[in-house]
Amino acid sequence: MTAPDEQEPESARLVRPYVITNGRGRLDNDQFNLITLVTASDQVRPGHLDPEKRRLLDLCAGGYLSVAEIAGHMGLPIGIVKILLSDLSADGYLLTRAPAPPAQLVDVSLLQEVLDGLQARFG
Repeated sequence: MTAPDEQEPESARLVRPYVITNGRGRLDNDQFNLITLVTASDQVRPGHLDPEKRRLLDLCAGGYLSVAEIAGHMGLPIGIVKILLSDLSADGYLLTRAPAPPAQLVDVSLLQEVLDGLQARFG
């Protein structure tokens, strides 16, 4: 037999995401992918933000984080985090940036010339 306090977190976990998003399950426009970078804007926050949105803004105030990092820090499913991010972004409280593009491949002969130069100078 389990204690009543062990059953409470289970029921809270089942209802919580639905409550956090005000019943929304999907976004119409999915502007956030796992590697979209997000940070808090300088806009003054209203006092009536939900606790999850307030926590998300506090988390993003330190600099850019990816959507995946935000979800991990908050302990919420990606879909829920995307809905919260979408709300905050639409209200102007968040700024987004595309991730840095992958580095272009460098010509191997250029790298070899640099290595040869370093070896000639420093042995």
